Amino acid sequence: MKIFLSFLQSDKRYPIPAYDFWQRYIKNGIEEAGHEWVECPDIDWALGLVPKSEADQLKWKAEAWGKTVTWLKKNHADVFLSYLYHNQVDKSAVKEIQKLGIPCVNFFCDNVREFRKIPSEYGVFDLNWVPEHKALKMYDSAGYKFIHLPMPVWVAPEDRVIKDEMYHQVTLLGSKDIQRKLLMAEVIKLYPDIPLAVYGSGWRKEAASTDNGTQSQTLTKRLQNQWSFVNKYGVSAYYNKLKSLNYPYETDASILGKYKGDHQIEQYKVLTAASMITVGINRYPSFHFPIDRPDTYSRLRDIEAPMMGACYLTEWTEGIETMYEPQVDIALYHNAEDFVDKVKELKSDHKKRNMLKVNGQKRALSEHTIPTSLNKLIRTLGI
Repeated sequence: MKIFLSFLQSDKRYPIPAYDFWQRYIKNGIEEAGHEWVECPDIDWALGLVPKSEADQLKWKAEAWGKTVTWLKKNHADVFLSYLYHNQVDKSAVKEIQKLGIPCVNFFCDNVREFRKIPSEYGVFDLNWVPEHKALKMYDSAGYKFIHLPMPVWVAPEDRVIKDEMYHQVTLLGSKDIQRKLLMAEVIKLYPDIPLAVYGSGWRKEAASTDNGTQSQTLTKRLQNQWSFVNKYGVSAYYNKLKSLNYPYETDASILGKYKGDHQIEQYKVLTAASMITVGINRYPSFHFPIDRPDTYSRLRDIEAPMMGACYLTEWTEGIETMYEPQVDIALYHNAEDFVDKVKELKSDHKKRNMLKVNGQKRALSEHTIPTSLNKLIRTLGI
């Protein structure tokens, strides 16, 4: 089966959140499933995510989708599979592709974080690939066709081997954000001697000023910015933003004492697989929720770390029990106190740590792979 891909492919690097790994994951996963991926080689799909004027975005869409439709009219494909934000979607072009007899499927993994209501652009697809359990009710309410499948994560065969513990530490891999910082500060306060090792970008940077330059703005400009925020995110989000400005933040000093620097991809793999405990954090920054009561959803690492054979401790979120058996495949925590308790338990029980490494990897590789998801998707489409 030939699968046409629009999965953020690009030959360039842009100052936007990481995107280049997605095409590597999906292409390798398609090949492992025994299918073939095809693409229009001169389309820069990631460029559609780069902030630009409305006119420039429309120009990008016209060019990218025009080339796509032209390519598909001349070349065979059985499925159109994309990873598109709603402002990248051209509904008329999708309908043209569907008229060619090619079903169109869109994957999107930040529904919970980005939307309170699913954008109408996603209603044009024959099927939406939805990984977040919490997002299912939004698609159901919108009346859009969807299938609940895991994040499309691909781990190389050589990295699917259980490794001995090389690092007797609790490893957190990830860039700094306010929710990760607050959680780790609370954990360290409860357990100062925790063998925590933090890797990733941003942890050593000074915190940004909370006034966002408002002292130098005119009153009119400040009011305009506030109105724009309220209009976009709502009154409750604005209230949460104001509350966050006066939140009693912990100092970074305790976390910096645990910081080990950034990491390269090969080091990332070894740290994930060979640490005593590898940590997942499913909460995320959002003004839609109070800073001290953050929302959560299952992240990509909830698939990747178990696939790599980690002893994985991750944050509970809705639907996680449908993916793994808690305390058998992976360990779960609900808050900082529970995090500390689980770390102490696992730290003293080598046998259980090894059980989680083996069971978690077995479950992830048997149920959460891209080939497994593609088979379900293809059956659902009836092709």
